[in-house]
Amino acid sequence: MNRAVVVGVDGSPPSLVAAEHAAQAAVWRSRPLHLVHGYLHPLGYGVPINPYDVGLPAPSEDGRKMLEQAAAELVDRWPGLSVEVRQVAGGPGATLVEESRRAELVVVGSRGLGGFAGLLLGSVGTQVAAHGHCPVLVVRPPDRPIPTEGPVLVGVDGSESAELAVGYGADEASRRGAELVLVHIADERDAGADAPATDLLATAAAAARGSHPELTVTERLITAPKPDQALIEASGSAALVVAGSRGRGGFTGLLLGSVSQALVHHARCPVLVAHPYGHAA
Repeated sequence: MNRAVVVGVDGSPPSLVAAEHAAQAAVWRSRPLHLVHGYLHPLGYGVPINPYDVGLPAPSEDGRKMLEQAAAELVDRWPGLSVEVRQVAGGPGATLVEESRRAELVVVGSRGLGGFAGLLLGSVGTQVAAHGHCPVLVVRPPDRPIPTEGPVLVGVDGSESAELAVGYGADEASRRGAELVLVHIADERDAGADAPATDLLATAAAAARGSHPELTVTERLITAPKPDQALIEASGSAALVVAGSRGRGGFTGLLLGSVSQALVHHARCPVLVAHPYGHAA
């Protein structure tokens, strides 16, 4: 199955920046790119009956033109890229979560159409980052071009989710020809925690080198009171930060751990949320 890179596009500047990141990701992976616009029925709000009971709304001509223009600009920039455009009747968040069941990667912008300046990650991005069935790339800051310099940064805490993140991070660093930096944040109140933390990093680094012997892998132990703030600070010099979908000791019902949530809202570079691949429908 040739899974595609999927990106939600609504015509807003952040979504068009996200589409550029998605195109580059598709080229790196040798995958097709799907531009998807989820649209709601114009009577979908404040109506006592379900508007879909009387039939699905038709795709709009404006939506079609917006998608085709975006596709044309991406193909012009990345010749040879295979791009498919599609309008789907449904909310954009739910649409992208459903698309993620069959996708290689889903890409979302930091803010959607009409997003408020104070809302660091729009509702669509929040929904997809938490509920995706494949890796989800959150493009932030929303107006930043695709980073070309800097390492791929991965937080390591010994959890299964972090192990998956290390694997995805190694893959990303290999595709980009970048350094892989593995970071463990130790609580400054835990005296004598350096040895276990060093072992954690060494084990993760060995796994990354085992799958990608050509990689330059750096291990960093940082002592700080708040892991989320320390990783946000470290993301300032990275091209990408990879976060597990749950942290160590995370609750099963908590779909996105607190550190991962902080990163998708505040990181200074794009964030890859390392969801495992679900079963394609």
